[in-house]
Amino acid sequence: MTAMTEAAYRRQPARQALRAIAVGLALFLAGCQSVVPRAAPPTAAPPPPPRPSAAPTSGLPQDEARHRIALLVPETGPNAAVGQSIANAANLALLDTGGKTLRITTYDTGPGAAAAAARAIAEGNRLILGPLLAEDARAVAPAARAAGVPVLSFSNDLSVAGDGTFLLGFNPAQSIERVVRYARSKGMTRFAALVPSGLYGRSAANALIKAAEAGGGSVVAMQSYERSPKALAAAVQKMGRDQAFDAILIADSARIAIQAAPLIRKSGSPAARLLGTELWNTEPSLSAQPAMRGAWFASVPDSTYRQLTTRYRARFGTGPYRLASLGYDAVLLATRIANEWKVGDAFPVRRLTDPDGFAGVDGAFRFGSDGIADRALAVHQIDAAGFTVISPAPRGFSGQ
Repeated sequence: MTAMTEAAYRRQPARQALRAIAVGLALFLAGCQSVVPRAAPPTAAPPPPPRPSAAPTSGLPQDEARHRIALLVPETGPNAAVGQSIANAANLALLDTGGKTLRITTYDTGPGAAAAAARAIAEGNRLILGPLLAEDARAVAPAARAAGVPVLSFSNDLSVAGDGTFLLGFNPAQSIERVVRYARSKGMTRFAALVPSGLYGRSAANALIKAAEAGGGSVVAMQSYERSPKALAAAVQKMGRDQAFDAILIADSARIAIQAAPLIRKSGSPAARLLGTELWNTEPSLSAQPAMRGAWFASVPDSTYRQLTTRYRARFGTGPYRLASLGYDAVLLATRIANEWKVGDAFPVRRLTDPDGFAGVDGAFRFGSDGIADRALAVHQIDAAGFTVISPAPRGFSGQ
């Protein structure tokens, strides 16, 4: 996961690819009472992990009919609330799908992700879901790779993907590519951008240039800024002196977009379409800002996620963090693959790169050979009443 996002806290027919989520959602009304077991935190860093055996010697129950899967999330520390929300959603997915093929044990990465992964591997887990943060994914990867245990991380930091680590996190570059492609379909050819200083901003800038040029357009102006009102205002003012443009990408959070939009409207580009990234999807307050109305951004579809939110609230008494859907979808994916996975064998990693992909609460997704999740995204427009889908997400990847 990039620092920006963390701070903001391939062959089956396509219809079969959608079956797992249908099963899970059909069981949303079922009331089950089991819980996901949690492993006690380690008291000291263990020695290098052995390869998992078919009969682990830990205190966990022996399993002959269920696959052992580890969920690595922070349950202590500053990110504990997000980690618990992901764990709750994973538990909910296990309940909704019956939980007959998987045993999921949660390990707290708060005291140390490497130690949590080592214990999970020593206790016989054949797949790791998580961890949340990029630095934790880096810490987990060596031991998991040595043991032949794939990692489905919730991070979106592309630098940690590959060599056994797969990223479920939402990729800002894909969001930018989707909204720019839609803007090109509406006749827009000249793009500008406001990007924050740092890695996230550089990645957003590269994604915009690539997307614009791929569609026959061009980037005619771009300004970077430090995150302060004065620096942002100076960047917008300088932008206004550059060439005219049809659309401008504000590659930042809703808070920054709300500050930038009125400045852009007053800078000589009142008709330019505002474009954003998936970061805006969690900020309904954008609708209350007149300067933001008519803006476009791309993100995962929300219709099924809203059903998950209702189910989650009914069971846990509060709403989930938006990233909780990643925990739910990771369990759905594992449940689907479990039908072709013999208990005691290594996880069939090749199944992760099924080109027809998988379906989940966050829509269709598939992993490329680089380990990055390619997601089917929708384009939303910000209106006074909320967010309106103006270009639905594809339902799958058949034919692509």
